[in-house]
Amino acid sequence: MAERLSAEARKQALGGLPGWNDVQGRDAIGKTFIFKDFNEAFGFMSRVALVAEKMDHHPEWRNVYKTVEVVLSTHDAGGVTALDIALAKTMNAVAG
Repeated sequence: MAERLSAEARKQALGGLPGWNDVQGRDAIGKTFIFKDFNEAFGFMSRVALVAEKMDHHPEWRNVYKTVEVVLSTHDAGGVTALDIALAKTMNAVAG
C-alpha cells in the first residue's frame, strides 16, 4: 500500500505541479483542464486512462464538453500519495 505524503512533502510536490491545488474538505489534489473542444478533451482522457490502468491508480474525473475536472487521492491510503503526484505529472505532460 502507498503511504500518504507528509504535509511538507505534499506542499513541495504541488509546487512542481502547475495548476494543481489542494481540494477543500478532502485529502486530495485537483485540477481543471480546458481544451480546444470535446475531441481534444476526450483524447486526453483516453491517453491518461491507458497510463492510469497500467499504474492501477484511477482518477476521479468529470468531463463536460471541453472541460475535464480531475481529483486525485489514493483511497487505500486515505489521502495523497506519490501515486497521485506521478499521475498528476503525467496528466500535465499529456495535456501539454
